[in-house]
Amino acid sequence: MLSLRHSVLPLITRRCDSAEIFRSTRCVVLCAAKGPRPRYPRVWKSRKRIGTVSKSAKLVECVKGLSNVKEEVYGALDSFIAWELEFPVITVKKALKTLEKQNEWKRIIQVTKWMLSKGQGRTMGSYFTLLNALAEDGRLDEAEELWNKIFSDSLEATPRIFFDKMISVYHKRGMHEKMFEIFADMEELGVRPTVSTVSMMGKVFQQLGMLDKYDKLNKKYPPPKWEYRYIKGKRVRDKHNRNRE
Repeated sequence: MLSLRHSVLPLITRRCDSAEIFRSTRCVVLCAAKGPRPRYPRVWKSRKRIGTVSKSAKLVECVKGLSNVKEEVYGALDSFIAWELEFPVITVKKALKTLEKQNEWKRIIQVTKWMLSKGQGRTMGSYFTLLNALAEDGRLDEAEELWNKIFSDSLEATPRIFFDKMISVYHKRGMHEKMFEIFADMEELGVRPTVSTVSMMGKVFQQLGMLDKYDKLNKKYPPPKWEYRYIKGKRVRDKHNRNRE
């Protein structure tokens, strides 16, 4: 009897150990199946975050509802940024892009001049936005004044896009002499014109009967054999067609 008792006890203990191990593994599986514990938002963190996109949309709505009085526009813009610790340059730039898509040229002029009066955003991109808006709004005198200021200050550092813009503005209005002056400045400074600028100058030479200058222009700036386009985010090479210009 004693031998039987001693032999049965270790078997019972082994079975109990295996049962406990099975239960523990089963509990682990069930806990893992429930997933992570739910995280509750912190009390001291605000969940309402206003980004630059929503701020720029509010700025566009604020500006479009105003009149063309300078004091009223500047006062509304000042009150819009009154509680900002720093000047919201990114918000203003996004608002200008939105206004440009909507062809709100007067509002672009007002907002850009207000930003420049604050001493903020004085970059070539801001000046080009203002120049483009002035040209599209028909303020040729102000556009020429801004162009002369930029060209006299920067001179050799003037970006090519400014030359192209002024040539296209003068081409639309039939001001051929001004086109020739800017094109001469480009050649003197060594700025290579774009394909669209060369095509505009070639058309003017043909209209005025300057065929010798037209031939020299084509020899100096021949049309490219290939052009690159972006189709669905991919760069594709295509044969250049001058009729597209």
